[in-house]
Amino acid sequence: MDVIVINGGKALSGTVAASGSKNAALPLLFASLLAEGEHRFDNVPRLKDIDSTELLLNHLNCKTHRTGHQLAVTVKAPEDPVAPYEIVRKMRASILCLGPLLARYGKAKVSLPGGCAIGSRPINLHIEPLQQLGAHIEIENGYVIAEAKRLVGERIVFDFATVGGTENIMMAASLCRGTTVLENVAREPEIVDLACCLRGMGAQIEGEGTSVITIEGVNELKPAQHSVIPDRIEAGTLLLAAAITGGDVKVVQCVPADLHALINKLSDCGFEIETGPDWVQIKACHQWQSIDIDTAPHPGFPTDLQAQFMALMTQASGASVITEKIFENRFMHVQELARMGANISQETQVAVVHGNKGGLSGAPVMATDLRASACLILAGLATAGETVVSRIYHLDRGYENLETKLAGLGAQIERRSA
Repeated sequence: MDVIVINGGKALSGTVAASGSKNAALPLLFASLLAEGEHRFDNVPRLKDIDSTELLLNHLNCKTHRTGHQLAVTVKAPEDPVAPYEIVRKMRASILCLGPLLARYGKAKVSLPGGCAIGSRPINLHIEPLQQLGAHIEIENGYVIAEAKRLVGERIVFDFATVGGTENIMMAASLCRGTTVLENVAREPEIVDLACCLRGMGAQIEGEGTSVITIEGVNELKPAQHSVIPDRIEAGTLLLAAAITGGDVKVVQCVPADLHALINKLSDCGFEIETGPDWVQIKACHQWQSIDIDTAPHPGFPTDLQAQFMALMTQASGASVITEKIFENRFMHVQELARMGANISQETQVAVVHGNKGGLSGAPVMATDLRASACLILAGLATAGETVVSRIYHLDRGYENLETKLAGLGAQIERRSA
């Protein structure tokens, strides 16, 4: 099993490009199920989660072909629209095939995705809205079994702004009969990207990026030709890597507006930030100030950058209060940071980080989830000793060659076989 080995203490410098967004690519690929024929997606990152999505699409009688960062999906009607447990268990986002299969073929059988390391992510946020659209749904033997002759548009109010739930119902409603109005929806850039792709396929959607999305159902859609947006979480992680090392780094091929919450916090810490149409540059700060953050749905501070920001706060001047309001179990990196010498006190979903620049030391640590793996790598970049991060299969789910990108900025980091 591979590990990441870091010898930190070096300021990063240079220019690095963000890859395509994992969280945007996954729903886009599942949206291909809405229209038979050949779909083409550009700027698709090479990640384990993308591999898992391809595997599920292949099981559903689709053919996939990758050339570099372009992924072609040829969709044919599945012999049996079933998403089996042995595939779904690898990735919770597999539930996103439920809405498209049901809307396009009138039935779907999708395995329950099971537990999640960072939180429960309740399945009812997908099931109940589909029932409101007229689906008959039962849960039997660990599977969601759904049927509907044709879904019918309805007004749906989400209990809270769920990203996956919003995406699933957007896709299903595109082929509904009549008008669907979704209220209290997620506003993330990935939602906007999905709406743009669906509109290119012939869907009638408006309101994406706001709290209300209106969809006028159509009888059929055409195959997609779409380029995935840049990964704002990867771009943010690279900016934080530069920050924690006191570096000077320009992140290109990104969308600065999607990083607004992070940029504001970094500016408040004392870092100098410059932005252009598709780039953000962060410049060295000798000693940065601690800043409190509360994670929140977009446009608030993203939960997917909370762990990485905590690493930065271990080196800040003063104490920082970090409140996790999205997932109930997303502080598992705290114990691993403590192994490196971090002074963090935690109670339920609030962590107080007592900053001490130079207070970390290299240690063997274990990644517990995707963003925790990035957090530990950033912490390793800030130490003068050797840090070995294990269980990096988490990292490969959502970061394309992160160690290579960091090495290109001057980090002493490499992947080794343990």
